[in-house]
Amino acid sequence: MEIEIKVDEKYEKTKIMILTNQITEEVNDIIKKISAAPLRSIAGYADDALTLIDQQDILRAYASDQKVFVQTAENEYLVKLRLYELEERLDASVFVRISKSEIINLTKVKQFDLSFSGTICVEMQHDIVTYVSRRYVSALKKTVGI
Repeated sequence: MEIEIKVDEKYEKTKIMILTNQITEEVNDIIKKISAAPLRSIAGYADDALTLIDQQDILRAYASDQKVFVQTAENEYLVKLRLYELEERLDASVFVRISKSEIINLTKVKQFDLSFSGTICVEMQHDIVTYVSRRYVSALKKTVGI
């Protein structure tokens, strides 16, 4: 396989082109990886305004009263996706589910308090405290490496 990158100011959007004499397993894998790349922004609504929220700004996402919200340092936004759909769009190397109703951004975690028996208390930036449900403790430990 050969990779070539062409930088030209006339292109406003990034374009990926695969040149091949046949569709192989390798080509299909590349297509899947490119297609599965997480979107960088999430659309959120606050005060009747639509805002594109960069994933790196998201502290956590949670479901409450049949609605899904994304919390940033500045605001809280309503997202018109189900939590599992949002989870699929978020970068899996940074975001982890900690309960049936909540996903957190690991880069925004200050510390994990392991003193609670059977669960973990998560202290996040901007004085947010949340808890990992027992069902998700082992998955979180594996992701974080504890």
